[in-house]
Amino acid sequence: MKRFLPLALLPTLMAAAPAADPYLWLEDVEGQRALSQVAAWNAETEALLTKDARYESDRRRAKAILDDEAQIAEPSAVLGDRVVNLWRDARNPRGLWRIAPLGDVVAGKPQWRTVIDVDALGKREGKSWVWGGASCLEPAYTRCLIQLSPGGTDAKVVREFDLATGQFVAGGFTVPEAKSDVAWIDRDTLLVATDWGAGSLTTSGYPRIVKRWRRGTPLAAAETVYEAPASSVEVSANAFVDANRRWPVIDTGRTFFDHEYRVGLPDGRFVTLPVPAGADLFDVIEGRAIVRLQRAAGAFAAGSLVAYPLTDLAADRAPVAELVLAPTARQAIEEVHATDHRLWVKLLDDVSGKLLMLTRGTNGRWTSEEMPLPANSTIQAGATAGARDYLFATVEGMLTPPTLYWIGQGVAPRAVQSLPAQFDASLYAVTQRFATSKDGTRVPYYLVTKKGAKTPAPALIHAYGGFRNAQTPTYLTEQPYRAGPLALFWVEQGGAYVLANLRGGGEYGPRWHQAGLREKRQNVFDDLHAVAGDLVSTGVSLPGKIGISGRSNGGLLVGVAMQQRPDLYGAVIAGSPLEDMRRYSHLSAGASWIDEYGDPDKPADWAFLRRYSPYQNVKPGVAYPPVLFYLSTKDDRVHPGHARKLAALLKAEGNTVYFHEYLEGGHSVGADHAEDARRAALLDAFLRRELMGAK
Repeated sequence: MKRFLPLALLPTLMAAAPAADPYLWLEDVEGQRALSQVAAWNAETEALLTKDARYESDRRRAKAILDDEAQIAEPSAVLGDRVVNLWRDARNPRGLWRIAPLGDVVAGKPQWRTVIDVDALGKREGKSWVWGGASCLEPAYTRCLIQLSPGGTDAKVVREFDLATGQFVAGGFTVPEAKSDVAWIDRDTLLVATDWGAGSLTTSGYPRIVKRWRRGTPLAAAETVYEAPASSVEVSANAFVDANRRWPVIDTGRTFFDHEYRVGLPDGRFVTLPVPAGADLFDVIEGRAIVRLQRAAGAFAAGSLVAYPLTDLAADRAPVAELVLAPTARQAIEEVHATDHRLWVKLLDDVSGKLLMLTRGTNGRWTSEEMPLPANSTIQAGATAGARDYLFATVEGMLTPPTLYWIGQGVAPRAVQSLPAQFDASLYAVTQRFATSKDGTRVPYYLVTKKGAKTPAPALIHAYGGFRNAQTPTYLTEQPYRAGPLALFWVEQGGAYVLANLRGGGEYGPRWHQAGLREKRQNVFDDLHAVAGDLVSTGVSLPGKIGISGRSNGGLLVGVAMQQRPDLYGAVIAGSPLEDMRRYSHLSAGASWIDEYGDPDKPADWAFLRRYSPYQNVKPGVAYPPVLFYLSTKDDRVHPGHARKLAALLKAEGNTVYFHEYLEGGHSVGADHAEDARRAALLDAFLRRELMGAK
């Protein structure tokens, strides 16, 4: 019988990991002893789960779904009258970077031409390249900065590419492997934030120095433009294109959520944009910087979108903000994109997506028009066509496959491509429900079951609850994030699948996020317990038959939840998780998240972190739910030591632990579809074994 420890008793029963951490050696990411242990755990997990009756069919089916040549060719960018896209399928696991005429794409009949074959490039150069993105300079769009990651890490190599010749530029701009940000100032000048050598990084491991690099000079000779203190999170180089004008921007993350923006002016100066603390710069349109406020500022409420005239900044005048859009209490502004004369805003309304087109009138007032897209859907705004004032957007739901639309003013959205249905949606029902958390807060969640289900069934809840990241309901073949099509497999077998919208995320704007910060983190855990409790009280599932899934910050969430309510949960999936909150700020990029969690080196902060840090709260004699950790050795964001150490400690206390660490894939744990398909099959086998009794 699993023992439930009431929250009121937690302070007195707190058991910290030993002062001399016996598993510290597992933090040696590529140390021989650590990798030998990882290999043994991997083999143990594979031996158990790959013999499941469904494993091989799940793996093959997942691979077929992910590699489906009918998948939507999402435009990565519109380059004048052309569109580029990264395409991955069974023959091209690392992808083809392709280009096609815009008109053909909009007509739904693109003739794609391969520009870079990432698999062939990696084979030729002896590198395990993973595509990291491309930035092409307007208006000609012939020169591009290509980012390539070795094995999927956050660190990337940047190389200049000529679209006209189809070749990397000999002697062109090249930035060696590092966590870098690079932006065009003009054809012969870059703004570069990278690892410049000893002392050039922040305590979080990101660049703190930005330099201006001119063509024909060595990178080492680049001119320093700005230098931030090492205590900052990072400094990045960006640029916004406003019609025919490019605005370079130096973005200094003083903390994870508090940024300072320096805008590059025509005379070469970089001048600070005087925005309130915590504000986010999204884009520039008609000389106005579009900013979302995280806190109330004067007459503007938190969550509002405002505009600052950059002409005032250039003239050394203090720019006066004007209101662009104020969301309601049930809304949150999630994405903002500018074309030459229109502003596109994707917002959430009780977690359902809406797309607005905004125009500034001659009187200085902004008017908005909602685009006629399917209701109760998830909308993802995509590539924009600036001069045409159009953009691409995808629309989907848990039972509705994604459709790519071409959207502009005064015309009905045009469906460009739809993914064929991957399953019979008529067999299932999806509903949005609300649970009541411990403090009375109404917490939304989406529930998918077979139609007519009347008896309790094993359930899987996926959640995140942090960093302003909203969890929106996408097609079941894509759920949970980085584990699709696990949710489809689960409901086909009669299970219930839940996507929960916990506090700490961005579903309802700043207030929703702030309610889960630092010492308020218990609200997030309570929200998850409330959703699980609601499944029990409404007859959807039973205690001990509920699985929980989370990645990264969500991995921390489920690590805490399994310890606080071992009676409620029957299986736990933790992907690339944080688990040791005593040391997190000293591991990989952990110092950058102090804004979210608190600083464990400060006694006052450690006092509340200690109450829930999973590695410090494993208690002898308590039977915790079986847990499966999955992660990547190449994760240079969340240190692999988090999962490794908690796995070792749990196993030492006699708990059931499954562990699978991929060599490549980085934080997303997915260098290609083959890895993703294998993971979906392993996770389904784990859930079947622990929640359905399959052996």
